Amino acid sequence: MDIAGVRAALHAQPFTAFTIRLADGRALHVPHPDFVAVTPRRVIVGTIDDTWSVLEPLLIVSLEHAAGTQDADARDGGPGRMAG
Repeated sequence: MDIAGVRAALHAQPFTAFTIRLADGRALHVPHPDFVAVTPRRVIVGTIDDTWSVLEPLLIVSLEHAAGTQDADARDGGPGRMAG
């Protein structure tokens, strides 16, 4: 997954809550765009209980939207996928 995919999910209108799935099996729920900060090289995810994680984009396996569907571009390398 690339940072552009995370940005697209954050800026979707209307916003739909999603879960970030990581290579180590963790899942980070994003109920609102304010819970995520995106830098040129990292994704920072906060939680309701005031903890936060700094993520390497290469460790993000998929984005799962609230309806239970995976982000198609992350799953099949579609047009939204970018190198880097």
